[in-house]
Amino acid sequence: MAAPVPLWAWFAVAGVILALLALDIRTHRIRPPTLTWALIASAGWITISIVFGVVLGAIEGSAVAGQYFAAYLLEKSLSIDNVFVFVVIFSVFAVPRAYQHRVLYYGVVGALVLRAAFISAGAALLENFVWVRFLFGAIVVLAGLRMVRGGEAVDPNRNLLVRTTRRVIPVASGYHEDRFVVRDAGRWIATPLLVVLMAIESSDIVFATDSIPAVFGVTTNVFVAFTSNAFAVLGLRALYFVFVDIVDRFAYLRYGLAVLLVFIGVKLLLEGVVQLPIAVTLAVIAVTIGASVVLSLLRRTSGGGT
Repeated sequence: MAAPVPLWAWFAVAGVILALLALDIRTHRIRPPTLTWALIASAGWITISIVFGVVLGAIEGSAVAGQYFAAYLLEKSLSIDNVFVFVVIFSVFAVPRAYQHRVLYYGVVGALVLRAAFISAGAALLENFVWVRFLFGAIVVLAGLRMVRGGEAVDPNRNLLVRTTRRVIPVASGYHEDRFVVRDAGRWIATPLLVVLMAIESSDIVFATDSIPAVFGVTTNVFVAFTSNAFAVLGLRALYFVFVDIVDRFAYLRYGLAVLLVFIGVKLLLEGVVQLPIAVTLAVIAVTIGASVVLSLLRRTSGGGT
């Protein structure tokens, strides 16, 4: 069993994350999101994530670093599926592009808190109940099978959290720039942007129920599980603005993600029988996602795309 991570390490990671979030929101105030900004920001987030993994490896060893990179790559890959849902949500609510970054920013802050709670709860369950590993494995396999089928169309207006928000607080008829609430006739009312934020947050809860068990298929180290998730989620806003206009070009990406989830789920189910080296897991993740992207691009160049 891995030695407990010292408290200073958790505080250090929390400080780095808060500093990066502050820098990100300050940068956005200066320059609205563009494709160039998104590409530079994505490269920056990936570089920071790699540097953290290298530092972690220098301190804790190559095995821990391998777990971090495998979990990060897995979560980063699964985050692409979030982009599909974000596109639908922003389209349904007709959110102006200039306001989308603000929604995603606070959505990521909420996601970090939720995932920290999910990872803590999941780790506690795994430590105390052996059968939870089989439950997590089954959840991940089913998530992969659902992804192959394509799932149901996303309708944010039917979302429980969205409907509850509209019942609890009056909602303005139109957007008020990038504000979530405004004063109207002496009372506070929500803008449609707050409803969109609730839809984004609730969609992440759904994704987390699949991705967190999948991460535990790679590592049971809570520090590694959280940091890999955190750095993958931190880059999600930039990833959205990179993929928002080209996401439909990757026709086979969803199938690659489905294969990946089934692989991780089966790995969890067979953990007591087959012990795969972390290098094998990392290679399977990289090859599967890489192959699905390449095949998607080949399909388009050969005239199979739309």
